[in-house]
Amino acid sequence: MSKVLVLNASYEPLNICNWRRAVVLILKGKAEQIEHNGKLVYASFPLPTVIRLRAYVKIPYKEISLSRRNVLHRDKYTCQYCGEHRHDLTIDHIVPRSKGGTDTWDNVVAACLKCNVRKGDRTPREANLALKTVPHKPFSHVHFEISKHSYASEYRWQKYLIGA
Repeated sequence: MSKVLVLNASYEPLNICNWRRAVVLILKGKAEQIEHNGKLVYASFPLPTVIRLRAYVKIPYKEISLSRRNVLHRDKYTCQYCGEHRHDLTIDHIVPRSKGGTDTWDNVVAACLKCNVRKGDRTPREANLALKTVPHKPFSHVHFEISKHSYASEYRWQKYLIGA
């Protein structure tokens, strides 16, 4: 099934829908086709890959929950100490909880078991380890959710997903 990136009237990513829903939105005049893949849905109607809503939709602020899955996704399933890409990573507290570290986006990173054991109950500096990237809270729940889908690699979407 072809997935379609839905943009707000301001060209901000809003959602992902299936191609049928996108075609209905276009035919009803609620959206316009921005990008297509060249395949035809009807005689002269190309299959959309990116559509833009004609009316602006206000996006309510939504907190991104701090969960193991979301931390691993944010860190792209890569150990933040050695750089190894794996799917069986653990979550490490940069400042250990025993030393006052909290469960926040800025204090947790993905780590392989080897690096997590090596670091132990110490800070990265005490364990002589360096972080590959500085941990941060994802800036937009819409970008974060869209980037979870493998469709985010769709090259026609890249210019609309800056920062995702």
